[in-house]
Amino acid sequence: MEHTLKKIRYITGLALFWTIASVAQTDSIPAAKAPRNPLIIELEVENGGILASREVKQTAFQQAYYNGVNLKVGWKIQHSSDQYFKLYNNPIYGIGLYSSTFNTDIIGSPYALYGFMQSPFGNLENERWGFDYRIGLGISGNFRPYDEETNPLNIVIGARNNVFIDLGIRAQYKLNNHWRAGAGLAFHHFSNGAMRLPNKGVNLIPVTASITYQPYGETTLPDKSHIEPYNDNIMYHINYGMGWKQLERDIDRRFLKMTVSTYASKHVSHKWRMGAGVDIFYSESGNNDEIAGDKSGRLSSKLSYGPSYYLVHVLTRDLVLNGNVGYYLHKQYFNGEITRIFLRAGARYYVYKNINAGVSIKAHKGKADFIEWTMGYTFNR
Repeated sequence: MEHTLKKIRYITGLALFWTIASVAQTDSIPAAKAPRNPLIIELEVENGGILASREVKQTAFQQAYYNGVNLKVGWKIQHSSDQYFKLYNNPIYGIGLYSSTFNTDIIGSPYALYGFMQSPFGNLENERWGFDYRIGLGISGNFRPYDEETNPLNIVIGARNNVFIDLGIRAQYKLNNHWRAGAGLAFHHFSNGAMRLPNKGVNLIPVTASITYQPYGETTLPDKSHIEPYNDNIMYHINYGMGWKQLERDIDRRFLKMTVSTYASKHVSHKWRMGAGVDIFYSESGNNDEIAGDKSGRLSSKLSYGPSYYLVHVLTRDLVLNGNVGYYLHKQYFNGEITRIFLRAGARYYVYKNINAGVSIKAHKGKADFIEWTMGYTFNR
C-alpha cells in the first residue's frame, strides 16, 4: 500500500509539474495571441454508490464505503481541421489519474490512468451555468484479487489489473473566467473480461463534486456555420480480434479466443453509423478434454457464428465507439457462450488511413466473455 501511494504521488507530481511548466511557457506568449486549445485542470471527488447483489454486499463489500478522487488535465479543442470537434461543441480531450478506496482490505485501493472526452451540451450561451457529459477508458491497478486461501471473500474480481470504464454527467457553475464548480453523477466499471476468475466486475454510481481551473479564461463558442455533409457511401469493414478467457475458477489455464467479423454500415447522421454483418468466433477450449468432454477436437466445438447488428458512435474523423448486438446460429455452452444473444462494446482508432486498431469487451447479458484486441480495415471510407 505504501509503495502504491508513492507511485500515485510520483505520477501526480509529474502531472502538476508538467501543467505548471505548460502554463509558464504559454505565459511568455503575447496577450494578443490566445492559445489554440486552452488548458483545463480539474479536481473531482466522489463517494458512495456501490452496485452489488445481496450476496456480494455480504461478502466482498461487507462494511465497505467508496471514496474516489480524479485529477484531470485536458485541452478544450477550439481550433482544428476536424469538424467533429465543432459538432461536439468544442469538447475537452485529456488524461486523468484516478485513485480510490473502499475502506476495506477485501477489494483493495484501486487506481487508474485513463483518457477521456468531455463534451458540453445544452445552452452554450448561458454565462453562468453549463452542462457536460464525459466518456473515459483506461487501465486500473492495485485491486486485491480473489485468492482461495488469503482473500476468499473477494468474489467479484480475480485480477490485480483491470479495464476501467468511466461515464459521467455534470452541471457546472461559473465562478469567474478561470474557475468553475460542478456536481453530478458518474458510472465506473472495472472488469478483466474473464481473463482471471472470478469476474463479476465492480460497478459504481457515485455522486461527484468538482472544481475546474482554466488558466486562460474565456473560451469561444463553436462555429457550426460551415459543416460539411457526412459521407453517404456504404462502408465495408473486416476486423480481426483476439483475447484469452479463463472458463473455470479451479482450472487455472486461460484459453485463446479469436474473432473474424465483416460488416456493412452507413451514416444516418454525422455522429452515428448503423449496419449489420456476421461474426465468427474461435474458442481454443473446444480442443480441451476437460472442458469439451467427448466433443473435444470437433470443428463444431471450436467455432461459433451468427449475424450481428452494428452501431458506431463517431467522435472524431479517426476515433469511434463501436457496439454490436448479435445472435448465435451455432454456439457451445462449455466455451462460455451461455446465451443466444451476445453483446460487444469498445473503441477503435484509425491509425493509418483505413487501418484501425482498438479494444472491446464481448459479453452475454451482464457477464463478460473476453476482451478483444482488434485490428481492422474499412473499405469505401
